Amino acid sequence: MRPPIAWALTVAAGLALDWLYALPLLPAAMPAGELGGIVFLAGLALLIWAAATFRRAGTQVQLSRPTTIVDEGPYRFTRNPIYIGMFLGLIGLAIAFESLWLIILLVPFYLVIRYGVVAREEAYLERKFGDVYLAYKARIRRWL
Repeated sequence: MRPPIAWALTVAAGLALDWLYALPLLPAAMPAGELGGIVFLAGLALLIWAAATFRRAGTQVQLSRPTTIVDEGPYRFTRNPIYIGMFLGLIGLAIAFESLWLIILLVPFYLVIRYGVVAREEAYLERKFGDVYLAYKARIRRWL
């Protein structure tokens, strides 16, 4: 499954579950909309920074197109800044909509991304780049 589709399905499922049976996340006195918006925008900014770094390096976000190893920008800190941006986006929406369901659904979303996407990407990059990718993998953490 493509990560943006998994993300959108997670948001839709979380909001649908919240509509059916709301599980509040934060105390009513907290400014959830503003706080959630800040977290969401931080995730979006990270995702855009990562995608722009890929483009500047002449590589594509989709592995079905030509790719290279990128170790600049956010890729100096994590091998998966786009997915971290998606996680932050979900957390931001969970806070903004005060939806514990969206927090709960982070677990299956993580499992899909980690084992259905990242594992395949890492295997592909190891086959394609061999020792160069293994050295990068040893230097840079998968998440943070």
